Amino acid sequence: MSTPQESDRGRRVRPHRVRLLLPLLRSLAAVTASTLAYYLLPLDRDLDQHTATVLGMGLLGIGALLAVQAVSIIGSSHPRLRAIEALTTAVPLFLLLFSATYFLYAQEQGAHSFSEPLSRNDALYFTVTVFATVGFGDIVPVSQTARVLTTCQMVADLILVGMIAKIMVGAVRLGLERRQSSPAPEERAP
Repeated sequence: MSTPQESDRGRRVRPHRVRLLLPLLRSLAAVTASTLAYYLLPLDRDLDQHTATVLGMGLLGIGALLAVQAVSIIGSSHPRLRAIEALTTAVPLFLLLFSATYFLYAQEQGAHSFSEPLSRNDALYFTVTVFATVGFGDIVPVSQTARVLTTCQMVADLILVGMIAKIMVGAVRLGLERRQSSPAPEERAP
């Protein structure tokens, strides 16, 4: 038979675990919705100035998302978990944005842009290959525009990784410092 303190502790642990699980579930929902949109939305536009503008605005939006997330990491009671949520949302959005761009460009240019026609899966595979810097093998950019797009992604990859290293890690550090310097809930005045 458990003591009242042990049963009270058990009740507190479950809600705490649920609270810790919610950010990961939000990330999973956001990534699932984004991936479904990538596969289900009709991507039948030409890659033109409008599409390039959407790509640029999407990249700025991801940067703004990371900035907002950094502020919420600093104020979070669980800054590391909040950073994981931010990254597991922003990085897939970034990859899907470039993947859609490659897919649209390959559809417009046909076999002249890459070494083979790109399906949505192929475009996503190529995007992740570029992001992971594992090198090209089966799919390579052939046209000058495809190479410029790939180079833009490589530069954006470096910027994203730099932002993650600098901003997110810094936000976690500040959040942990803030949490350590604030009084515990039982020490606070009513």
